[in-house]
Amino acid sequence: QVRLQESGPGLVKPAQTVSLTCTVSGTSITADYYYWSWIRQPPGKGQEWMGAIAYNGDTNYSPPLKSRTSISRDISKNQFTLQLNSVTPDDTAVYYCAGYYSSTYAGWGKGTLVTVSS
Repeated sequence: QVRLQESGPGLVKPAQTVSLTCTVSGTSITADYYYWSWIRQPPGKGQEWMGAIAYNGDTNYSPPLKSRTSISRDISKNQFTLQLNSVTPDDTAVYYCAGYYSSTYAGWGKGTLVTVSS
C-alpha cells in the first residue's frame, strides 16, 4: 500500500515561494513506472494537476504553471518536493501529492492547505 504525506507552510505571503514536501512510504519513489504528482484544489473549484516527477527523474508540468513550478526529489529520504514561485492569492488551495501507477492513482496524501495572504 502506497502512503503519502504532505508537509509545508500553511501561510505564505504574496510574491514568495512555497515549498511543499511529500513523504512516500510503502514503495520507493524510484520504483518502475510510478509518477509522483502534485494536484491542487482551490476553495470552491475543481482539482488542478500541477506536475509530476517520474520514477526515473523526468519531470512534466502543466503548461499554465510551468514557468513558476519545479518538482524535485530526494531519493535518500523517499520524498519529492514542489516549489511554486511568485505566489498570489489565486494560489490559495489544498495541495495534494499522489502516486500514479498502472493508469490509476495508487495513493493520495490527505492534503495540506496553503493560504497566500499578506
